[in-house]
Amino acid sequence: MTRLLAAVAAAALVAPAALADEIRVLNWQGYGTDADWAVAAFTAATGHTVVHDYFTSEQEMLTRLRTNPGAYDVVLINSAFTPQAAAEGLIRPIDPALVPNLANVDPALFANEDLNPGGVLMGVPWTWGLTSFAVNTNDFPEPPDSLAVFWDPAWKGRVSIRDDALEAVQFAALALGQDINAIDDLDAVRAKLAALMPQIATFWSSENDWNQNMASGLFAVATYWSGSAARSISEGLPIAFVVPEEGAIGWLDGLSVPASSTRVEAAHAFIDWMIDPEFYIRWDAEGAPATSNTLAAAALPETSFNRAVLGDPEVVARVQFMRPVDDATREAYLLLWQELKAAQ
Repeated sequence: MTRLLAAVAAAALVAPAALADEIRVLNWQGYGTDADWAVAAFTAATGHTVVHDYFTSEQEMLTRLRTNPGAYDVVLINSAFTPQAAAEGLIRPIDPALVPNLANVDPALFANEDLNPGGVLMGVPWTWGLTSFAVNTNDFPEPPDSLAVFWDPAWKGRVSIRDDALEAVQFAALALGQDINAIDDLDAVRAKLAALMPQIATFWSSENDWNQNMASGLFAVATYWSGSAARSISEGLPIAFVVPEEGAIGWLDGLSVPASSTRVEAAHAFIDWMIDPEFYIRWDAEGAPATSNTLAAAALPETSFNRAVLGDPEVVARVQFMRPVDDATREAYLLLWQELKAAQ
């Protein structure tokens, strides 16, 4: 047991049982916070019990916070949606004094602009990952180092990207050297994607879908998520995940406390456990995304995907983390993407 949980457990021995709370957590199902062993360890140390509720989209998450005041104490929010939740008054500022493990959070993630709207920490950096690409090592004994491979005629008919408008547009922007969050030449992005279309074997939409097409040899190179790549590699798929010289699309998930929570201290204690190295090292072995905690990252075995691939500071420096996207921009990207697919 870590020093943090040991200290909390010691305090619980002298505290009245009535101080134990039931905290309610809102998250994606199966995403770390609801791991049976993790909840059991937290309850054993603190006396607090944990109940989960789940959402299936960020919009549903926001709706649940709006329409169920007092129902939740901890909520998972992608950093691109944290400013909106804060602006609507759905979440409260984080109290760093109640989250000791914040001291070991990567400074770049701690300072993420969207987790600190208005300069106030509204979400604790928890996990992060990348959208980049992977190659079939049967085709690529040495992985390529540039997104240019997607447009290489040698791989025509064996290339894939996910069927997602925002992801496709940002991917093309990366290839062009543009800022994915402030695209200044959408016409160039459109032309880049139009040139890619003849290369495509088929679009993919799920991890299982991707694995089957890569295993069959249909894909030689395809965009992919870092966490999914870690699982695919652990299952023996002959692939290599690449963070090219142009960079990659990054996402960052934070843990926040709803403004209407009445169990604020217990909520912070649970968030602190979620960024504790003891929690993360065990979760990493189960195929977790990358951790925000530098001590946890350094303690991973050298065979860990998240240490070998995402633990390099030079890799992190090439990441462009996703920022909030307004509805009008999303609609423009969707229209562009639909037109390109229709013309294929």
